Amino acid sequence: METQDQQLSMPTKYDPNAIEQGRYKWWLEGKFFEATNDKEKEPYTIVIPPPNVTGKLHLGHAWDTALQDIMTRMKRMQGYDVLWLPGMDHAGIATQAKVDEKLRSQGISRYDLGREKFVEETWKWKEEYAEHIRQQWAKVGLGLDYSRERFTLDEGLSDAVQKVFIDLYNKGLIYRGEYIINWDPATKTALSDIEVIHKDVQGAFYHMRYPLADGSGHIEIATTRPETMLGDTAVAVHPEDDRYRHLIGKKVILPIVGREIPIVGDDYVDMEFGSGAVKITPAHDPNDFEIGNRHNLERILVMNEDGTMNEKADKYNGMDRFDCRKQIVKDLQDSGVLFKIEEHMHSVGHSERSGAVVEPYLSTQWFVKMDTLAEEAVKLQKGENKINFVPDRFETSYLRWMENTRDWCISRQLWWGHRIPAWYHNETGEMYVGKEAPEDSENWTQEEDVLDTWFSSALWPFSTMGWPDLNAEDFKRYYPTNTLVTGYDIIGFWVSRMIFQGLEFTGERPFKDVLIHGLVRDADGRKMSKSLGNGVDPMDVIEKYGSDSLRYFLTTGSSPGQDLRFSFEKVESVWNFANKIWNASRFALMNMDGMTYDEIDLSGEKSVADKWILTRLNETIETVTRLADRYEFGEVGRLLYNFIWDDFCDWYIEMAKLPLYGEDEAAKKTTRSILAYVLDNTMRLLHPFMPFITEEIWQNLPHQGESITVAAWPTVDDKLTDKGAAEEMKLLVDIIRAVRNVRAEVNTPMSKQINLMLKAKDAHTLTIIEKNQSYIEKFCNPEKLEMGTDVEAPEKAMTAVVTGVDLYLPLEGLINIEEEIARLQKELDKWTKEVSRVQGKLNNEKFVSKAPQKVVDEEKEKEKDYLEKQATVKARIEELKSL
Repeated sequence: METQDQQLSMPTKYDPNAIEQGRYKWWLEGKFFEATNDKEKEPYTIVIPPPNVTGKLHLGHAWDTALQDIMTRMKRMQGYDVLWLPGMDHAGIATQAKVDEKLRSQGISRYDLGREKFVEETWKWKEEYAEHIRQQWAKVGLGLDYSRERFTLDEGLSDAVQKVFIDLYNKGLIYRGEYIINWDPATKTALSDIEVIHKDVQGAFYHMRYPLADGSGHIEIATTRPETMLGDTAVAVHPEDDRYRHLIGKKVILPIVGREIPIVGDDYVDMEFGSGAVKITPAHDPNDFEIGNRHNLERILVMNEDGTMNEKADKYNGMDRFDCRKQIVKDLQDSGVLFKIEEHMHSVGHSERSGAVVEPYLSTQWFVKMDTLAEEAVKLQKGENKINFVPDRFETSYLRWMENTRDWCISRQLWWGHRIPAWYHNETGEMYVGKEAPEDSENWTQEEDVLDTWFSSALWPFSTMGWPDLNAEDFKRYYPTNTLVTGYDIIGFWVSRMIFQGLEFTGERPFKDVLIHGLVRDADGRKMSKSLGNGVDPMDVIEKYGSDSLRYFLTTGSSPGQDLRFSFEKVESVWNFANKIWNASRFALMNMDGMTYDEIDLSGEKSVADKWILTRLNETIETVTRLADRYEFGEVGRLLYNFIWDDFCDWYIEMAKLPLYGEDEAAKKTTRSILAYVLDNTMRLLHPFMPFITEEIWQNLPHQGESITVAAWPTVDDKLTDKGAAEEMKLLVDIIRAVRNVRAEVNTPMSKQINLMLKAKDAHTLTIIEKNQSYIEKFCNPEKLEMGTDVEAPEKAMTAVVTGVDLYLPLEGLINIEEEIARLQKELDKWTKEVSRVQGKLNNEKFVSKAPQKVVDEEKEKEKDYLEKQATVKARIEELKSL
């Protein structure tokens, strides 16, 4: 047990950096975060959403992981066998781009190195940045089980990925085909639909006349991408469109190229849009691709992978696609084919990774057939074992994605990633899918493409547990997981895919609950981004205010599913809260007189304050536990803040000073015991949110066990609840607050003694206030105190009413009315001048028209504030004059 010397070793000033220094290493050395595999305990599992090994963690990561840390710390204290599994994602496109950039700075490219050497370089990058991420996890204080850390490219996960690919292929759910995909010309790889960000940009409709081959006229079409016309293989009209029905089967001459192409009838065409005729480019548009399939049209690809035009683009060969657009528009204008350019704001896809404009592009890729997989995932939500989305509105987002999903393009033209386990015969071109090449391996070449990063991430909840070995200890014990915590922005990317892969390969939902949080925005509500320069590094915040302050702000600052506005002022206010806790704890420890855990004794006679704080503690334990289980961490934070700051610090500690500084040794012992008991339980309740300060304080308290991380979660002790005492305390607090408010109104300091009269509504209420007279005397500082049920109100007095008691503070001795009116008159003059000054500004047309709107708004706010203060002081003067 702790000695008095140890208890007083807490520094006088709260310094988060000092108390956080070395603590995380101590936790890890104690193996407090490692899953125990204790069969007598119920398992509780969370797998961390694996961050990309591309650099620094941002505030969103800190928020996401701090929420998980709260849950796992709480469950560990509640006696669960907790596994919080850490890991990282290889992030194919993003990481390869970073390593490419690094090599370019050295004057070389990945092609100079070759595939094998480049992959070696990327592994070195991974090792370096993985260590950076671990250091940041340590700073945030995350209770991760590093003995089970995984990486999406490690050997075990590679086995899982290969098995899933091969099994899906053998079931006919993976196929290779030529389709229009989203192509990123900058990184030269395919993108899935959800890796494309659509932005509204200023473009144009280019209106052209394609001449009929028989010379009988022309047909009008419009396009936003004139450079693709070089690959046109038809013009389509609706078969029931009277304007064009007679032209179906005829041909037009494709301008510039001179090739004859047919006019086809297709129900896809909208008769009401534009001219009702559309150019068809099957190799460069997904809808045209489908029309081309229906009419057996040729697919002519006129662009290279890097976004330049190819040899099929004739004289534009080698030009950048956008330079080609400008030139082709000029040529079409010169020839009279292009007769109108109409400005048009339209949505254009951009690569999430490189920012390049995405090109719909004909390519041979690998796809996952989604219909049956999505159907099973949707069906899950109709049964008893559905996944619970918190908030539940996000289930709609999930179902919408599942019900409208297209086949998933899973191949990527990269070197860093899981190489697709497909092999091609060097002579016959025959394809084989399997872990290894067939026996005559020298005659087979492996597929160059790798799998989409999300393909391996979709297996994360079970591949990290030892699957596909169904007898793996961790898989049998810790899967399915309990809770997934993630942002609403990756429900489609990741959550949906984990669900259908989990169902397909384990037959179970991969997690019971999905807690969705929003995005961290800046103080003005804008998304944080490099371009705006409004990003905040969580490590900088921790350096200034400590991990506990950042964590508490992030995890209690919004309700589930809502975005969070970052504010340094709010983080600083949490620091003030932590400082209050530190000082209160230090005071309590200084007055515990070396008490040990075994000496804590709550059986002695208790004051109303003692009974009340124990009752409030019970209420707080019950509500915090219930709300935390519902993920209402914002409400939990508010409750803990109010209990600690108001109830414990501002009221109980102040009231505890009476017995602590008194002569009654029995009362002292009871008060010390209650201080120790309440502080111990409060630190446990707060620990998941603020792990560092609570561990430091708890280590100084009389305690049992090695660490607060494995101390038992507080439970309600009904024997310590006293509703009557809680009601008594409420009355006392109301009386004391009322007296303080009156003193503030009449500008009378607490140090000045006053006369106080309390009229109780009945004998029971009178008994309460008489029994607790010592508190009223201590906190109201009366020179003369009169209490009774028949107290008569004096002629001139300030009055206040609380439930059950009327308060009278005779003016005699409380205030000099003339002096107070004179003082208030001076204050009124001050506010009248301020009102006059600000209204002068706002009535000046030059100021209002020329000053920035922000400045004008600030002056309007000042006017409102000054007018309110002026009115309040006026009313107070009138009130005093009437006495």
